[in-house]
Amino acid sequence: MFIDSHTHLDMEEFDSDRDEVIQRALSADVKQLITVGIDVNSSLKAVSLAEKHPSVFAAVGIHPHNADVSDKEDLKQIELISAEKKVVAIGEIGLDFYRNLSSRDNQRKYFKQQLDMAMRCNLPVVVHSREAHEDALEILSLFTGGGLKGVIHCFSGGIDLAKAYIKMGYYISIAGTVTFANPSPVHEVVAGICIDRMLIETDSPFLSPTPYRGRRNEPSRVVHTAKKVADIRGISLAEVAEQTSKNTSQLFRLPSIQ
Repeated sequence: MFIDSHTHLDMEEFDSDRDEVIQRALSADVKQLITVGIDVNSSLKAVSLAEKHPSVFAAVGIHPHNADVSDKEDLKQIELISAEKKVVAIGEIGLDFYRNLSSRDNQRKYFKQQLDMAMRCNLPVVVHSREAHEDALEILSLFTGGGLKGVIHCFSGGIDLAKAYIKMGYYISIAGTVTFANPSPVHEVVAGICIDRMLIETDSPFLSPTPYRGRRNEPSRVVHTAKKVADIRGISLAEVAEQTSKNTSQLFRLPSIQ
């Protein structure tokens, strides 16, 4: 069994065949999916999908790209939505200093406020950190004493950074980028961290793995990421499936598969 720990099933790329995409995932032994919100509307859609599909769970939050167009009412809405039964995390939250689609000050503000929210709601967090790891580490360190847990999604840093996050109690999520032909620090991360701190994800519809690069990604393809992880670590695909699913289930408190 596999779990796609991060997908965006609400996005318009799936409007024509969303139910079929979910069924293809189930047929590929991807038995649970976490669909992740990026603003209030996206989060509401994520919850609606989770309510409709037994295999789907939701994370709700305001993405750093949307910090400049969000306000206090949006935060209140996210907190209200977070109480829904199938919401398992606050996310996608964090910092993105690569695209800088919102001011860095606003990104930091909304990141901190949503970390506070996660603490109040007793939920883990799904963290986006792109070319902002120093700031993300500093902000997350402010919450380490409160038992906050979470995952650094689509990890793009090096081994030392991964170990720093793990020391703070976070999981590292590996996406389809690990399958790309170009040498990547993520290969060293996959080889060097304990597999009991690793999740796998698609981030679909983005980052389709080899051999599907350039096409829309979907949750069934998380299996290709798992195969690459197994290859790098020199272990069986079954072991990757079992351990990453266990990790994801523990972090997000998912129900067991009957």
